Amino acid sequence: MNLAILPNLLTVGRMLAVPPLVILLLTGHYGWALAVAIVAGLSDLLDGWLARRYGWTSRFGSLADPAADKIMMVSSYLTLAWLEYLPWWLFGLVILRDLVIVIGGWIYHLKFERLEAQPTQLSRFNTFCQVFLMWYVLVYLAGFPLPPEGQTGLELLVAVLAGVTLVHYTWLWSMKAVAVSRERRAGPDA
Repeated sequence: MNLAILPNLLTVGRMLAVPPLVILLLTGHYGWALAVAIVAGLSDLLDGWLARRYGWTSRFGSLADPAADKIMMVSSYLTLAWLEYLPWWLFGLVILRDLVIVIGGWIYHLKFERLEAQPTQLSRFNTFCQVFLMWYVLVYLAGFPLPPEGQTGLELLVAVLAGVTLVHYTWLWSMKAVAVSRERRAGPDA
């Protein structure tokens, strides 16, 4: 077996973990749902480390890894909102942010130049906070006593970060689009 495919196998495994996670949540098996979420999170760390450490990167991995993360987050947030453990407005805000970023990136890719998805540090922190909120809720549901104020604070933090990162990406890509447009107008000799 070619070990270089390990990061991609871990990513696919994370995608395949989403249906069991949702089913476990819907059936009230919160401890098992927490275990699946933890294993998925650890696999995400491991596949990233393997890819960087050994150079086992691929175009598939660069697209599938963030897709796996988004599938996990959207599914868990949707399920937790459905079960009324997260507010619907927060789910809507997180989805709106992701949709605007994906559609904006696609338009940039089509109209200006190939988009190389490079998450900003702020966006990475946003993702971390989203994952931490999901884990916080799952830990609480699994029976560990956590203060509800902690969840409220995390929900507000995730909401603020969703708005700030949406504006940040819109600004960054708009400035890149303006620069590419100027270069095109100036011509190759400028």
